[in-house]
Amino acid sequence: MALYTVETFGKLEPFVHQEWLLTNGLGGFASSSVVGCNIRRYNGLLVAATLPPVGRVMTLNRIGEMLILNGDVDHPHELAVNHFKGAYHPRGEKYLRKFELDDLARWEYQVETVTVTKELQIPWLRNVVGIRYTIQTPPGKTVDLRLFPFVSLRDFHGMRHAAGYDMPTKLEGTKLEVSADEHTLHMRASSGTFTQDPKWWYGHEYAIEIERGFDETEDLFNPGYFQISVIGSGSITLWGALEDKLDYDWDAELNRRRDAVDAACHVPEVLGKREEARGTAPGCDDAAPLVIKKLARAANDFIVYRKSPTGEDGSTVIAGYPWFADWGRDTMIALPGLFLTTRRFAQAKQVLSVFASYVSEGMIPNRFNDYTNEPEYNTVDASLWFIHACFEYLRLSGDTITFEKILRPACRAIIHGYQRGTRYGIKMEEDGLITQGDSNSQLTWMDARCGDVSFTPRQGKPVEINALWYHALMLMGETDLAAKVRKNFREAFWISPFRGLADVVRGGPAPYQREQQLRPNQIFAVSLRDDLLLPEQQASVVEVVRRELLTPVGLRSLATTDPLYHGRYIGTPFQRDQAYHNGTIWSWLIGAFLEAYLRVHEDSPDSIAQARRWLSPLIDQLDGLCLGQIAEIFEGDEPHRPVGACAQAWSVAEVLRLAVRLGM
Repeated sequence: MALYTVETFGKLEPFVHQEWLLTNGLGGFASSSVVGCNIRRYNGLLVAATLPPVGRVMTLNRIGEMLILNGDVDHPHELAVNHFKGAYHPRGEKYLRKFELDDLARWEYQVETVTVTKELQIPWLRNVVGIRYTIQTPPGKTVDLRLFPFVSLRDFHGMRHAAGYDMPTKLEGTKLEVSADEHTLHMRASSGTFTQDPKWWYGHEYAIEIERGFDETEDLFNPGYFQISVIGSGSITLWGALEDKLDYDWDAELNRRRDAVDAACHVPEVLGKREEARGTAPGCDDAAPLVIKKLARAANDFIVYRKSPTGEDGSTVIAGYPWFADWGRDTMIALPGLFLTTRRFAQAKQVLSVFASYVSEGMIPNRFNDYTNEPEYNTVDASLWFIHACFEYLRLSGDTITFEKILRPACRAIIHGYQRGTRYGIKMEEDGLITQGDSNSQLTWMDARCGDVSFTPRQGKPVEINALWYHALMLMGETDLAAKVRKNFREAFWISPFRGLADVVRGGPAPYQREQQLRPNQIFAVSLRDDLLLPEQQASVVEVVRRELLTPVGLRSLATTDPLYHGRYIGTPFQRDQAYHNGTIWSWLIGAFLEAYLRVHEDSPDSIAQARRWLSPLIDQLDGLCLGQIAEIFEGDEPHRPVGACAQAWSVAEVLRLAVRLGM
């Protein structure tokens, strides 16, 4: 039985808005809506990562399917759904009965008395897509199935517009080649014929791009169609790739994917002594609780291949689908949930070692360029989250050799870099606290900026940066400096029991200038350490955040009473960036909030039960608008619509980590 099943019963709504995602471990993926209508520029049947995990190319956008019953070419039945200006065409959803998602995506269609099953798989660690159609007909009925590939062969961030553009094609039997710019799509059919009939289809419209204020229309090239004729039953399999190697075996590739994914999804804590007695760690099999199985599978989508600077095989984390690459901050925040909760210690070691090798002037990269793959250093918090992740790795893996040889020296270099001062004005001041940035830089995770406008200017001493700094000093045994930081942190940031901590302070030593906006960043002063604040201060911070910022799907980034609060995330990039950290809900923050809540309530049975209730709505998102995933953000106003990236690493990682911690 598939992990996710959606009964559509021939209806378009709401299934045209519900997406699915399959990934290949390289940064490549396939995605679309449940009914097969592409609703964003990033939807397609193969987005290939040519420079894993980046260099991504939209290779094969969609397949148009046409059934001709008993030779009646004048009345074909089309299974596809597309949106053009003002209308959907064709309306294949009326034939769709069920969609399933697990190791592959599967559609079941009923056309009169003919059943068509469509299956799509993305082989593991290959930039390849396989699409198989199986047809069952009653006695005496003849069915012709025509399959029309639609191609753009473009950067996955871009859009293709015909405007006289030429896409040369080459045909050899049922092997097809379509070229554009420096890329060539290779396709092969397992049977049947191919008929050349090159055409451009104009004006495909993507609803989400309209909402995001971007160019919403695209032209796609169709070189012709594959065709098979069936009496009784039959099947055809299409393979597509950027490489000229298409002799793949369907079952072998699917089993290879299942083995790789199952071997990766280990969560032994949730099964306790029964698994310990067996001496094995459970994978994503029927023995694992369904919630954990789903979350572990979701986590696997973000762990991808990246070569180390020395050319060795390594791993990294895609921050989110469909548009993010690997970001240092997101990787380090997500690492405990994605890797350590699932006992993927070897890959965690690879990730941490790769970032350790890139430490420069006391900083790890915040991201790698999508096109050059070069590291970019422009964040104040990623390096401090790296130290946290290194010590979590040591605690849970026991790998002292890697820690002492590779990770501790990198952590020490970060501490020294921040003490001396590094890029963007990041430095320790006289009071031991870390200051950073200026009016032209956005260095914390609240980094929305459009043109010259910074929507959350937090230059100075942000509360979470200094909570992380204190945490790092304690982990590294710098207790004298940590004591100074603790004393001055309380003096600098504490406002009152009814308000908690300031979000940013400037100046100091005392008097300090406190930023009064009520944001969720103060929760890290409780979740990371139990001694940075006094017990009564910890309790006050948790209560303030609960009262003012907690929602069913995470923490708002700004209190609703603030004049800058924006409850909707829609419109132009400027309008969306304006709301991004000014009211929009971030689900990843639920991890820190629940850790802090459980800490101040000493993990009492009642607090554990309450924490489970607060986490449950986010787990329910796995069956929501992106099947099997949790979105990056949600709108601050009810009903808290999921927006932004439809699948986000730290959202899944923190929910998984807390679900295991709470025994869900």
